[in-house]
Amino acid sequence: MSIDVEALAATLDGAARDVRAIPKLTEAEPFDVATAYAVQRAVIERRERRGERLAGVKMGFTSRAKMAQMGVDDVIWGLLTDAMVAGPSVEVSGLIHPRVEPEIAYLIGREVRSVADVESAVAGVAVGFEVLDSRFADFSFTLPDVVADNASAARFGVGAWHPPRDLANAGMVLEIDGRVAQTGSSAAILGDPARSLRAAARLALGAGITLEPGWVVLAGAATAAVPLPKDAHVRVTCAGLGAVEVTT
Repeated sequence: MSIDVEALAATLDGAARDVRAIPKLTEAEPFDVATAYAVQRAVIERRERRGERLAGVKMGFTSRAKMAQMGVDDVIWGLLTDAMVAGPSVEVSGLIHPRVEPEIAYLIGREVRSVADVESAVAGVAVGFEVLDSRFADFSFTLPDVVADNASAARFGVGAWHPPRDLANAGMVLEIDGRVAQTGSSAAILGDPARSLRAAARLALGAGITLEPGWVVLAGAATAAVPLPKDAHVRVTCAGLGAVEVTT
């Protein structure tokens, strides 16, 4: 039986727009990861037709523990658009069950034509955050489901950009309303977020997508994600990169 990629994309897109959790897509009809990425692209293309523009790439499953949990041996990735950029606040009522996590962000300064080219193409690094929002009920999914769902991407923000530097083991703290919610190190991101950056280039180029000047690469989470409540103040700090803040 052939999989209707556009129908699955419409289901996911509708769930996000209606702020409505849905059952896992694979419950009705199993499909593989390659099909899942086709669904992901179809969802993004629907958003582009509504006027959104690609703004970067986000990485997922960048901790060895998460890979083991999901039974995979490689990272996953999704696409960022300009509509996902958070301002000083994020309206969580427009999300299903948002969670927030601390990130290392890379700013692409010129077109990336190869994996070997990506590190020299970085124009800046920053501390960031990502707001995740699985469209699936109970934040529960299989690998193909989460890939199709654009790796649970919802919103993201970054702090001030700094010149590129070694970030292999930078301490990070996630605070909500002045209380520490998570602490960790950038080393949790594949041992060094630069590895995740290279993986982003590898996967994007393999899918026929070129990392463009001005795009952001979110290298992955340094800690577990935590629920993001309404009327909260979030602050993420990273040694050497300062802080980024957002309210809900």
